[in-house]
Amino acid sequence: MKASDFTSLEDKLKHWKNPVDMLRNCEVGPYVFPIASEFSNWRDEQEAWHKTAVLFDLSNHMTDIHFEGPDLMRLLSDLAVNSFAKFGKNKAKQIVCCNPDGFVIGDAILFGLDENRVNISGRPTIPNWVAFNAETGDYDVSVSRDNRSVESATGRRKYRFQVQGPNSGEILRKAVGGTLPDIKFFNIGQVTIAGKQVNALNHGMSRTGGLELWGPTADGPAVREALLEAGQDLGLTPVGARAYSTVSPESGWIPSPMPAIYAEDAMRAFREWLPADGFEANASLGGSYYSNDITDYYQTPWDLGYGRHVKFDHDFMGRPALERMADQPHRQKVWLVWNNDDVMRIYASMFGPGVPNKYLELPGAQYSTLPFDKVTIDGELVGLSTYNVYTTNVRAWFSLAMVDEKHAVDGAEAILVWGEENGGTAKPIVERHEQTEVRVTIRTSSPIVGS
Repeated sequence: MKASDFTSLEDKLKHWKNPVDMLRNCEVGPYVFPIASEFSNWRDEQEAWHKTAVLFDLSNHMTDIHFEGPDLMRLLSDLAVNSFAKFGKNKAKQIVCCNPDGFVIGDAILFGLDENRVNISGRPTIPNWVAFNAETGDYDVSVSRDNRSVESATGRRKYRFQVQGPNSGEILRKAVGGTLPDIKFFNIGQVTIAGKQVNALNHGMSRTGGLELWGPTADGPAVREALLEAGQDLGLTPVGARAYSTVSPESGWIPSPMPAIYAEDAMRAFREWLPADGFEANASLGGSYYSNDITDYYQTPWDLGYGRHVKFDHDFMGRPALERMADQPHRQKVWLVWNNDDVMRIYASMFGPGVPNKYLELPGAQYSTLPFDKVTIDGELVGLSTYNVYTTNVRAWFSLAMVDEKHAVDGAEAILVWGEENGGTAKPIVERHEQTEVRVTIRTSSPIVGS
């Protein structure tokens, strides 16, 4: 059946045995970054964000929703685990929202544009969640959408670039033709580039400094050209989709937690509001971990490294559950560095007779929107691995994972199971293959060579 045969996510779920079956058999592959795959080559593009500087183009793949109205701060405070005591105009933060049981619905970047006016930008779930509550709750808040390119028939309203890397400051000074304003981390300022007023967020995506820049779509080409000209002799390198998909795991950010929305009665109205052709109804689930209970895929804020964002200075959805969880054992976010010999064995399985292991696509091998692979120690499940990539900065395959905190020991050894059960699920992107085990080393800090 097609998405057009259903009226909503909730309606679509009724046609499956459970949410896990729907997501594991979804025909969509990994999250789409609708830009050129490479501008030069992904190896040099990866190295540039540590050695010189890069230009990331975020203009097309993120959902942007604008909110404005006298009840805006109350809306945000009711939904987010974050404190808003010091939030306002020209401030930004990573907004994290949970369901009533304390499991993460998602996260996104919240931009304070003016008094009672914000923009939420990121993968669709959190912009959608806040919009749903603004439109259906008792809030005087207006909603204006700027959907990602794959969901928009009218094009984007804004461009969004990032200049990151050790040379970013000098490049940006050249682009603005003078001194940069003193913008504190996760604060917003304004600069002028190519005669265009540009908003600037002090934000880092590659464990190095830089600015995120945005403005009207019509200004984007002129601003981009001015940045490239300013960076011509300073190694500014545009980054394509292949390298861009690897920056999040290297930086230590899990970009797509499982939205905790699929089973709870309290989330039913949201599922009925969400379209059947939207992100949440068509996010594919893949990997060696399998449970027929969708809640086994949910994460707490601590699992994702967001425990620091949870502030009990306000009432918000999920607060009682999170208060009960706060002092309990949690999973901890870590990197897993894959054993080189085991990786070479996976590649060798492509040659000669027999069923190969699941293919490792360079430089990022995530083949679903929501990847979850089993991590074990002595046969015991101790965590879940998510996004797996190779970067020239690490010089190894590695993945981000969430493991039980008692096992989150730097240098400890574990096993990752690579590939899906029974030769692979029905997703067209998954070839027939055989599961295999990969030895991994747990790293609690960046695995980048020389860091």
